[in-house]
Amino acid sequence: MSNGLNRGAMLCLGRRGARWLRGRLPFRAEQRATLVNVKVKWVKDRHLDWAVSRERHLRPALHLVHLISSQPRGRAALRDLATCHRQFALPHANIATFLRRFPTVFRESADPGGTDGPWFSLSHDALRLRRMELGALADAEQDLVDRLRRFLMLTADRSLPLHAIDQLRWDMGLPSDYHLSVVPRHRDFFELVRRPGDERIWLKLVSWDPRLAVSELQKSASSADGDCLAFPVSFTRGFGLKKKCMAWLREWQTLPYTSPYADASGLDSRTDVSEKRIVGVFHELLHLTIAKKTGRRNVSNLRKPLGLPFKFTKVFERHPGIFYLSQKLATQTVVLREAYGGSDLLIEHPLQEIREKYLALLMASQQERTKGD
Repeated sequence: MSNGLNRGAMLCLGRRGARWLRGRLPFRAEQRATLVNVKVKWVKDRHLDWAVSRERHLRPALHLVHLISSQPRGRAALRDLATCHRQFALPHANIATFLRRFPTVFRESADPGGTDGPWFSLSHDALRLRRMELGALADAEQDLVDRLRRFLMLTADRSLPLHAIDQLRWDMGLPSDYHLSVVPRHRDFFELVRRPGDERIWLKLVSWDPRLAVSELQKSASSADGDCLAFPVSFTRGFGLKKKCMAWLREWQTLPYTSPYADASGLDSRTDVSEKRIVGVFHELLHLTIAKKTGRRNVSNLRKPLGLPFKFTKVFERHPGIFYLSQKLATQTVVLREAYGGSDLLIEHPLQEIREKYLALLMASQQERTKGD
């Protein structure tokens, strides 16, 4: 730090003193402190692990529900469903096993002609939920549009290739055909483009909306916080930080907060100030998802669009009080801690509420099998 003040002195000033001092130092002085090498131990959180693992079968089940319900007669031959096995993340031979595992959702019937093998339709409860889901999608369209606009506003050039958005489509609650249904209905916000020499289709934001360029952390802050906003932090029960780590975290929280919607090209990526901006980007991105979680690999290709340095996902390990990395389902899922109380989501979206009802229906099948055994 400039003016002869080191990290320990800044920490002793306390939050108010640090704010007062920063108002009197040049911004470049904020970036002279190098990134502190702090190693934080990963500790298992069984509640958040359950919030992830309980949805093991939800996504493939809903893919099949949507596919079957889209058929002219509301039913589909097993052989037709089997051709789509890759998008359901199920082995080819397991499609029939998966469908039969959940009779509360899927109903099997014989082919009238006796040539196409078994057919599957939806149960009455699943049909009712599908109608509710379509109604919730219609009611929530403006909210989903705003989430998609904010996602594009996080990027440096306000655009993303569709495949990058597809990685987060499920987590954001977008319908599978959003680029063919939602986007064309909102041409004042979005434009589908192709870039010279690039075969990919990109979604481009047509106009900037300053009303949306306010992060969730900024919305929850008070005027007394100034520009040194602190992230909500909580730890797994029994988790203990070393004194060095706790001191670093307290000081890190008092550093200036850079809005994820602001131009951060002037930040030095080797500093804690820059790291706080990266944390802010993912704090906001997770808030854009309806369940406040996503797979780590879903964001791995967003480094350039979001203007992030190499190894940017290391912030998930360095800040276990803000993010939790679940190792369940043979992958890593990033969970926003503040959004959960135990394994319960505290901020529920209407579409997530529908998914909870689907999940209860899937679990009902498992309960029936348990009784039968």
